Amino acid sequence: MNLKKYLAEAIGTMFLVLLACGSAVLAGPSIGGYGVGVCFGLVLICLCYCIGNISGCHVNPAVSFGMWVSGRMDAKEMIMYWISQFIGAAIGAGFLFWFVNMAPEFNFGGVTGDNNLATNVLQPGATSGMALLCEALLTFFFVFIILGATDENHGFGKFAGLAIGIALGLVNIVGIPVDNCSVNPARSFGPALWSPGAFGDFWIMVVGPLVGALIAAVAWKAVAPYLKK
Repeated sequence: MNLKKYLAEAIGTMFLVLLACGSAVLAGPSIGGYGVGVCFGLVLICLCYCIGNISGCHVNPAVSFGMWVSGRMDAKEMIMYWISQFIGAAIGAGFLFWFVNMAPEFNFGGVTGDNNLATNVLQPGATSGMALLCEALLTFFFVFIILGATDENHGFGKFAGLAIGIALGLVNIVGIPVDNCSVNPARSFGPALWSPGAFGDFWIMVVGPLVGALIAAVAWKAVAPYLKK
């Protein structure tokens, strides 16, 4: 058992939730959806170049699932990654919850009154079907980019982290108006754990990303043979 990998995944997911979700909670109205999306992308780029060589920097159960479907990891390792990612997300959201409640009357640069921790819930006017399709399609794109950028025959080596981070930023910019954008069940679980009202829509943030990751893995398997060096 490689504990270093699992610890890296837990720490990485913790910081993804703490910093990226933190940008929405603490400064969302100031920086807008575009700014929050950029923060998600930048945090992931940093993490890719920090823990990428240790664990692959999945920090996302949907990514690990896509890697398993693609044959790049076994089921036992995937489950251990999932456990690490959910624990890390819970800790990161816990720190964020603790932080914003230390001074509930302070504006924090634009936090909303209910301190909802950037939970993934349907936004006004959005439907469950719309959000489910959005999560599946955006995760398809995100995981497809990851599989391509990190492919041993076709990947782009040191530039992979840039493509992966930019992809996360892009899908957040598109998905935030629908359901605050998940594409990551752990990212949804952490904030919901400290703001239980969000669990009503949590199933969407699990089913959509896993379906999208499955489609991405199948699509990459169909394309990859023609791209071997």
